Amino acid sequence: MYRERYPRAGITVIENGYEEESFGLLEDSNAPLVPGTATLLHSGIVYPSERDPLNSSRRSGACSTTVGCGPASCGYVFGRRGMKHRSASWSRHLASTRWWNFSPPIPYRDALQEMMRADGLLVLQASNCNEQVPAKLYEYLRCRRPVLGLTDPSGDTAAVLHQAGLHNIARLDRHEEIAAALRLFLDQVRSKNASLPDDAVVSNASRLSRTRELAGVLDRLPAFGERHSR
Repeated sequence: MYRERYPRAGITVIENGYEEESFGLLEDSNAPLVPGTATLLHSGIVYPSERDPLNSSRRSGACSTTVGCGPASCGYVFGRRGMKHRSASWSRHLASTRWWNFSPPIPYRDALQEMMRADGLLVLQASNCNEQVPAKLYEYLRCRRPVLGLTDPSGDTAAVLHQAGLHNIARLDRHEEIAAALRLFLDQVRSKNASLPDDAVVSNASRLSRTRELAGVLDRLPAFGERHSR
């Protein structure tokens, strides 16, 4: 968008990232998030337009038999760090699908610990946000857990996933795609064959690495006086 608006400007995009210090303070625990259950975790706020799981919940309920996933073998956990703009009836609807487990907000580092213990992580990003990437995705990469993306394959979120070697993606509004992607993803998670984020991509996504990238951009700029003396 900015390149179209300012075609003569030199533009460099530096992505968001994760803070390594926050992960360094976590407990060293490999205990499963929910013992005996393959758990997919969505950590964070669910927005009504950009990350609306209501349709996904209906589709998940419709395809649960097809993918062999029920409350004894798979669950989503929503609501970590809070939910906004949704009514109690909406929450009850999701809970009635038996796929969703709502939990109250918890401190940030506890949320990171929870991500580290999940069997898989879920990112939601509708096509109306194709030029945005949720900050949590970079934390997901650092957790080095399998990730399922319900997002537009042509959007920036999908691009980050592909770059990291994570290709389990389905559109948030497509029933058939969700069913197929979920079936494949769960099979991979259960068999321990799910892809994990590429180590080099994870390292480059740290905020320390992003700062080095910014420093490199600044080093390549001519001095202010030199630019204005021409």
